[in-house]
Amino acid sequence: MKKIFAIAWKDAIVRFASASELLFFIILPVVFTFLLAGGTPSGNEDNRIRLLVVDESNTAISQQILSELENSTAVRAEVATRDEAQSQFDERRAIAVFIIPAGIDIQSLQNASAEVELLQQPNNINATIAERAVLTATRSVSSAVSAAQNSVNVREAKQAFESDAEKETYFENSLETAQSLQEDAPERITVIEGTTPDTFDYDPRANSSAGQLITWVFIPLFGISTLFAYEREQGTLRRLLTTPSRKATFLLGTIFGQVAMALVQMSLLVGFGILAMKLNWGREPLALFVLLFASALAAAAFGTTMGTFIKTQGQASGLSIMFGMVFAMLGGCWYPLELFPSVIQNAVKILPTTWAMQGMLDLGLRGGGLIDILPEAGVLLGFAVIFFSVGVMRFRYE
Repeated sequence: MKKIFAIAWKDAIVRFASASELLFFIILPVVFTFLLAGGTPSGNEDNRIRLLVVDESNTAISQQILSELENSTAVRAEVATRDEAQSQFDERRAIAVFIIPAGIDIQSLQNASAEVELLQQPNNINATIAERAVLTATRSVSSAVSAAQNSVNVREAKQAFESDAEKETYFENSLETAQSLQEDAPERITVIEGTTPDTFDYDPRANSSAGQLITWVFIPLFGISTLFAYEREQGTLRRLLTTPSRKATFLLGTIFGQVAMALVQMSLLVGFGILAMKLNWGREPLALFVLLFASALAAAAFGTTMGTFIKTQGQASGLSIMFGMVFAMLGGCWYPLELFPSVIQNAVKILPTTWAMQGMLDLGLRGGGLIDILPEAGVLLGFAVIFFSVGVMRFRYE
């Protein structure tokens, strides 16, 4: 056991011999966690797309269109002057501007001469969503006017109006009826809420933070291969031949030291999330520790196996970063796996990052506990055993 601790301490000194290691150990993980997760809206914020509305008509029809937009679940309408809206659009502070020009009234809708304007930032998916919301609002108002006009035409075909005033009154009454029917229309989707009380306060920012946590822990642990390459070049491994230490002892010492440092790193990131970002990492701290410990063991064991194939520090450094990034991307740390085809979702189950991220989702998204993450933790420990065994069999001092 003393040899294992001695090897772990030696590796820690080697790893932090360069001050730049602190960049990967804590600075970059904290910065990326704050930028990518800190900007994610919490569940209590209005995350609808901001849409600037310029109402130069100021008629009953334009007010009705604005009312439809205010009730939209996709956009958050904000009234502005044309100059203000144009300025924000030019400075790219607004992704879409909806302009209702003067002259938009019932008459223009009746004779189909009404034209509105929509400014959109190019190649922006949120601008496309805003466009659809605008189309939905204008079509809703236009359909009511069309229904009222059809009612007038049917009435006029049966019996002519005695005066234009009577015709206008009939149209207004029909329009009011059409609008009332739209408001009272039954929902096309019936929402049935569960009766089981949800005692877990879900925070979507925790998902982004979990992805960054897994990413920035796996990359340095894959870097164990760099330690092996360094010691080969320095001749340290050759000198181990003169000692009674077994290969397993040396590898266990290396893994133990790197996992211990990874746990410190993860504790700092979790603490930063709790104190600085008010994140909720789940119900049970013990479950989070078990999952992160199993993840660190799997990553360290894989880095050990990499070290038995790689000979130079340059190769080890480049490949550890590359594998870390690829594993994180395919494992769901950056994008939800649901965005990928089912074939890929099944294929990436061979990666430890997939199981680590699923475990984090069990804790942060589904409100699970220790029992719920045991399958993921078990698979991660299985990865650790397999990779460590391969590392022991392939390990060479030269």
